[in-house]
Amino acid sequence: MSNQDLIRIENLSVEFKTDEGVVNAVKNISFAIPKGQTVGLVGESGSGKSVSSLAIMRLIPNPPGRITSGKIHFDGKNLLDLNESEMRKVRGNRISMIFQEPMTSLNPVFTVGDQICETLMLHQSLDKKAAMAKAEDLLSQVGIPNPAERIKSYPHELSGGQRQRVMIAMAIACEPELLIADEPTTALDVTIQKQILDLLAELQKKYKMSILFITHDLGVIADIADEVVVMYKGDIVETGKTEAIFAQPKHPYTRGLLACRPALDRNPHRLPMVSDFMTEDGREKPFDMASLKKAKVARVFSEQSNPVVLEVKNLKKYFPLKKTFFGGVKSYVKAVDDVTLKVRKGRTLGLVGESGCGKTTLGRTILRLVEPTEGAINYNGTDITQLDREALRNMRRKMQIIFQDPYASLNPRLTIGAALMEPMVIHNLGGSKSERLEMAAQLMKRVGLEPHMLNRYPHEFSGGQRQRVCIARALAVKPEFIICDESVSALDVSIQAQILNLLLDLQEEYNLTYVFISHDLAVVKFISDEIAVMYNGKVVEYNDAISIYENPQHDYTKKLLSAIPKGIPHAHH
Repeated sequence: MSNQDLIRIENLSVEFKTDEGVVNAVKNISFAIPKGQTVGLVGESGSGKSVSSLAIMRLIPNPPGRITSGKIHFDGKNLLDLNESEMRKVRGNRISMIFQEPMTSLNPVFTVGDQICETLMLHQSLDKKAAMAKAEDLLSQVGIPNPAERIKSYPHELSGGQRQRVMIAMAIACEPELLIADEPTTALDVTIQKQILDLLAELQKKYKMSILFITHDLGVIADIADEVVVMYKGDIVETGKTEAIFAQPKHPYTRGLLACRPALDRNPHRLPMVSDFMTEDGREKPFDMASLKKAKVARVFSEQSNPVVLEVKNLKKYFPLKKTFFGGVKSYVKAVDDVTLKVRKGRTLGLVGESGCGKTTLGRTILRLVEPTEGAINYNGTDITQLDREALRNMRRKMQIIFQDPYASLNPRLTIGAALMEPMVIHNLGGSKSERLEMAAQLMKRVGLEPHMLNRYPHEFSGGQRQRVCIARALAVKPEFIICDESVSALDVSIQAQILNLLLDLQEEYNLTYVFISHDLAVVKFISDEIAVMYNGKVVEYNDAISIYENPQHDYTKKLLSAIPKGIPHAHH
């Protein structure tokens, strides 16, 4: 073992027993993490990257999973040989882990101070007072303002970015030699993501620790990792220095992952997908790089073919915040604060901004899923704010919404077929059940799924497939106008590319009008004709997509643009 390596994984295999048989989640992989360096472990859902990290921590749930072979060398010992009490001395102390979703790893009933103290008292044998002082110091190190106050907060009182910082504080509390970060920024806004990545880099220098950084997005890796390990279906398909992998990716899978993320400096007609570069079983396909360059033609519009279909005027949505003793309201959250917008037929308006800027509330208010406080919403000359329930229901046939989380928007007890036919029944589409079933089968084909899947339930689909089902469901009533609310943000970059391409194809085919809501400016720029940037309930910048990128006017827009991971300049574009 080279003395430069902190930890070395050799021939590691992990399998899981499922109803369908044994799944080999990790297949005989080997890689090392050098001292004081960051290794990026990249791959999509199901590639085995998280399983590998759980194996290092010896946290594979058994049953159904077990490590079937391999060694994990750390400090002269094989971690797989340690008994549970020996492993406990390593876990959380010398090797520690940050997970993607801080809410599931923080205990909601204890203050963050108590939770950091627990680790310190357990591993560092500090008394409560010393542990509290150190916890406060850790919170200030991870950039949480006002740590003496914040230490008394409960997890739900913190924002997502602050909770992630608390998790990092807990992870570095014992000054571990290895920090495993599993998708630590996937759920965060891009400006917060940048802060967290900068923070990890800074802490790494300070404590000279190694980091294993796990993600599905190669773009994030470029700025932080020294070396990259790419996994696909349980195998390592490529490893190398970060610069080399970005400059000359050898494996078609790596090339596909690099190409499918929307880039700000390109304006392709469709996003390349991993399937353009290789077959399911990993064989290379000839890929024509020129097709990448086939630019999206800025769509010319005419007043005749692209009249304004939606006009939002001085729209406000205020939520009451504090009630006083006499039932009066002290203050309001101005979620949507005097917004005016126009959307033309067959075009896409991108609505971009970060958590809490009001973009989702705006989307829901347009459909009157949330009642506006004041203002007008005109759809084809009808003021939606004035409609009664019956008229509103008829209007909703024309206007649909696709939500961020396909899990929450599909009823787990209904088959996909029933879910697709339900809106048809409500809006009296299709003369008979068999006709509706035929329509549902056609919809499945249209969104790239097989009609025979209609009898399955939502839990039998992957996240990307569920999102396709939600798109099919929105199309079921033959709408003219669709609001996409963060509908790709929870997906792997390669699946995201497929869904974005699908939305564009459907738009062309059915002449659909979209409002596309997202915190990801690169995605919004790829899909939109016009973009409105939201900040604190207001639209701060509003222009065509190209101008916003080439010539941003507002400071906030500039900040959003600069926070997007640049990656390393690609040699092959």
